[in-house]
Amino acid sequence: MKQYDFKASEKRYKAYWEALDLYSTGDDREKPDYYILDFFPYPSGAGLSVGHCRNYVPTCVDARFHRMRGYNVLHPMGWDAFGLPAENYAIEHGIHPQQTTQKFCANYKRQMKLIECSYDWSREINSTDPDYYRWTQWFFLLLFKRGLAYQALGSQWWCPQCQTILANEQVENGRCWRCGSIVEKKELKQWYFKITAYADRLLADLETIAWPEHIKTMQRNWIGRSEGAEIVFGVKIKNPGFSKNPGFSQKPGFWEIPVFTTRPDTLYGATFLVLAPEHPLVAQITTAEQRTAVEAYIAEARRKTEMDRQTADREKTGIFTGAYASHPMTGAAVPIWIADYVLMGYGTGAIMAVPTHDGRDNAFAQKYDLPIVQVIETDGEDVTAWGTMVNSGPFSGLSSEVGGAKIVAELAAQGRGRKEISYKIRDWLISRQRYWGTPIPIVHCPDCGPVAVPEAELPVRLPDTHDFAPTGDGRSPLARITEWVNTTCPQCGGPARRETDTMDGFACSSWYFLRFPNPHYADGPFDPEAVARWLPVDTYVGGAEHAVLHLLYARFWTKVMFDAGLISFEEPFAQLRNQGVLLSAVDGQRMSKSKGNVVTPDEVVARHGVDALRAYVLFLGPFDAEVTWDDEGIVGVTRFLRRYWKLAGEVAGGKWQVASGEQSPVSSHPVSSFERRMHQVIQQMTHDMTQFRFNTAVATMMTYLNDLVAFQNETIPASQWRQAIESITLLLAPICPFITEAIWQEVLGHTDSVHRQAWPAFEAGKAADEEITVVVQVNGRLRERLTMAAGVTEDSMREAAVHSPNIQNYINGQAIRKVIVVPGKLVNIVV
Repeated sequence: MKQYDFKASEKRYKAYWEALDLYSTGDDREKPDYYILDFFPYPSGAGLSVGHCRNYVPTCVDARFHRMRGYNVLHPMGWDAFGLPAENYAIEHGIHPQQTTQKFCANYKRQMKLIECSYDWSREINSTDPDYYRWTQWFFLLLFKRGLAYQALGSQWWCPQCQTILANEQVENGRCWRCGSIVEKKELKQWYFKITAYADRLLADLETIAWPEHIKTMQRNWIGRSEGAEIVFGVKIKNPGFSKNPGFSQKPGFWEIPVFTTRPDTLYGATFLVLAPEHPLVAQITTAEQRTAVEAYIAEARRKTEMDRQTADREKTGIFTGAYASHPMTGAAVPIWIADYVLMGYGTGAIMAVPTHDGRDNAFAQKYDLPIVQVIETDGEDVTAWGTMVNSGPFSGLSSEVGGAKIVAELAAQGRGRKEISYKIRDWLISRQRYWGTPIPIVHCPDCGPVAVPEAELPVRLPDTHDFAPTGDGRSPLARITEWVNTTCPQCGGPARRETDTMDGFACSSWYFLRFPNPHYADGPFDPEAVARWLPVDTYVGGAEHAVLHLLYARFWTKVMFDAGLISFEEPFAQLRNQGVLLSAVDGQRMSKSKGNVVTPDEVVARHGVDALRAYVLFLGPFDAEVTWDDEGIVGVTRFLRRYWKLAGEVAGGKWQVASGEQSPVSSHPVSSFERRMHQVIQQMTHDMTQFRFNTAVATMMTYLNDLVAFQNETIPASQWRQAIESITLLLAPICPFITEAIWQEVLGHTDSVHRQAWPAFEAGKAADEEITVVVQVNGRLRERLTMAAGVTEDSMREAAVHSPNIQNYINGQAIRKVIVVPGKLVNIVV
């Protein structure tokens, strides 16, 4: 038989499948529906690397698997194409971002088609299309009308390179997440979405979805809900200079500092207060002697991100303000410090430091020689645990729970405390001072204030201009386009100005999954009937780096839509799966064009073919594991495909076969073993494909091929040989679409596509082993392996193990105290 020609096969069957419209979304209402979706990709000029294939190939395989199992499958693709990289590239090369966007999207689509991703391209969408961002603006107005979009002045992260404001989540290690530049703070009036109003629901509903636990944990930590108490410390300075004896009275101070604590039971151990560098009271209470040092410390803290400041193992730094507070219970003077490990956005921006019972406070106290007082006795070594209160005045001897509650009640009666719940999450900063984004549909009127653009006037189109370089002064480039900016107020008809900020790109991806079921629907952002049929998304696949960005925002928008009565579900993605990172063998780093370590699918396909690339990407390791690309490793996959082609041809040509019903009487492998192995493989493949265990699925196929080759010296009926080859072809079809189609039609002689066939079924009885191996231990040590019939009872396992001559030698007449049986696996005899 001639060798397999992957290039000829790819050319032939691409055209064949396109003519069949093979990947169109099914519409058979008798079938169940399945919606599998990749994270909305941002197309860059670098194109796809084989690293991207770790996302797109597995979702394609899953879509094909479900089609074969009788599902209508919705598997769409689109482009999240607004944003800084396209605009920066356009500025650098002197072309319009619309042109680069079209070019990059076209290249991504070409490469996705190259590796035969089974997307329904009739549903393709693009966030830069006015017919799409019209509805992104519609959603902005929905939030605005519901009191969830507002404008406020604030100190925000500013990227001097990208010339725009960044959300807290978009600053990594003090640098812009896009360009890597060191960020700084800038005071600007910005638009926010009130995601904090949904904090409790975002937290509670994590329990209702099948997501990786580490993603849920990241969202829980980002939301940061804490139950505790707010306690008020009074502040009074005796004189402007530093004083070790500030002379406090029990009267209220000039100022009050409320602190949030989850442990009011430790109040008597509070030996100093710590304010966030951004706390507004810092300027009021800092003494003259300390002012210069305090201002220098604050300036340094402003250059750090909140994540940097919260790193647990980072050395604690701080500065004394020169001021003291009055302890609300004892009246003792408590020094007030500033430290960057305290955040203004969490609680009140101030903490009472209890160094005996908090690790960070303890490290700080030891560094600056501050008092450390034990006020809780615990049962173990964990000094942060709840226990019995000591050195706590009238509350000593009480449990932490009881004493803490009594302290809060007493403070509440005096107006100096109350129960409180605090969150770390902030409202979502949506404004961007850049051109290439969705315009915010607001008009600013001198008389009416901010006014929503009427829905009938949407979309507010992004003006076509080549003057889109950032201004550097905190204003959007759109502010320079006066003919676009100047307009009339929709409410009073007077002169007004358009909002010139554009939306964060994450707005576009916070609802796109609703558009795919009917992307051509013109009467709203989504087709209610289609959404009711297909949503929530059954399986959502993408990188874990979006745990507190896109995923949190999309969940928020979904809940807003639910509250508005637009949809019937509160969570958009029923199941989430995160692919692992693919590293380069060159330097062990993630593939990146800037690092020069990228391997493209184009070059791999040219050398080895699409099927080899797809199978190798899956075979590299578990779907969610970090793995390394090795150019040599794909050779093994290529060899497997050649052997599969050769075997199928030999079987179809009559080699190794006897007439149906014939069987060798001396065969060491009876025909039942041949058939049993096939059913076992189908069972294993079905399980692996369902669980996204594609690496073991490929390994199972390789092992099964070896098993079939090993049977070549046996006399197997022709019908069983053909059934085995058809089965391996159907099982391999979602992974290697081209060679399986070629074998199905050219070798096996079928006239319809292999990808329109049903997934093979297995019979559990035929898949079960006739015999099993039982491990026998004596006192936990392996002493014997016994072969027994499958389905053997526990009593029979116990009897066979105890009476085994070899085991009797180890027991050596000793009394048997216990026999532990693990059905079908193990017997442990304890003497």
